Amino acid sequence: MKKVLIADDNAELRETIAEVLKEAGYYTEFAVNGKEAAAKAAETDFDVVLLDMLMPVMKGAEALSEIKKTRPSTRVIAMTAFSTMENAVETIKRGASDYISKPFKIEQLLMVVRREIEELGFESDTVNIDLDRTMNCLANPIRRNIIKLLHRNKEMRFMELNRELAMDDHTKLVFHLKILREADISTQDKNKNYMLTQEGLRVFQCLMLIENYLSPRQ
Repeated sequence: MKKVLIADDNAELRETIAEVLKEAGYYTEFAVNGKEAAAKAAETDFDVVLLDMLMPVMKGAEALSEIKKTRPSTRVIAMTAFSTMENAVETIKRGASDYISKPFKIEQLLMVVRREIEELGFESDTVNIDLDRTMNCLANPIRRNIIKLLHRNKEMRFMELNRELAMDDHTKLVFHLKILREADISTQDKNKNYMLTQEGLRVFQCLMLIENYLSPRQ
C-alpha cells in the first residue's frame, strides 16, 4: 500500500483528502505544521507528501527542503492558495515534483497523486534496465507496437504479428523481432510463438508510463 503524508493546518481539508485517498487505496498520515511534516517524513518513507506551503511553526518551503534532504526520492506535491508562476518555479527549484493550487477538485488531486506514484514506480523499474538498449528498442514505433501486441495477446506467431501490423515487407518484421530478442525483450517458445520475457513485461510497463506522462495533461 502506497503511503501519503498530508501536511496542512486545515483540519477539515486534511480529513477530506485522507478520506478520498483511503478510498483510492492509499495509507495516509497527518502533519499539522511544517516541522511535524519534516519530522514524520524523516521517520517514515512516504511515497508522496502533500505539503501546504503556508503553515505555522515551519513554512512549507523550509519543510520541503528538509524533506528532500532526508528523503530525496519522496515525491512532494506543493499545495497553496496563492498560485503565481514565481511561486511555482521556486517550489520546483526546492525539490517539489508538482504544484497544485487551492481550491482544487478532488479528481485533480487524485490524478496528480497517481501520476507521482506511477513516475516513482517507473524510476524504480528502470534501475536495473539497460537504459540505452531499452530506449533504442522503444525509439521505433514498429517495435513499440510489437511489444504492445505481445502484451495484449500473450503469445503470437510471426504471421499473426505481420497481419496485425499490416507490413508488406516481411523482412522488416524479422529485423525488428531480432532487435527485441537480442535485447531480451521478446523470445520464442518451442512452437515458434513470440512472447514477452520478464524483462519485456517491465519494458512494457515503462512504455505505458512514458506514453501516459507525455500525453496531454488535464
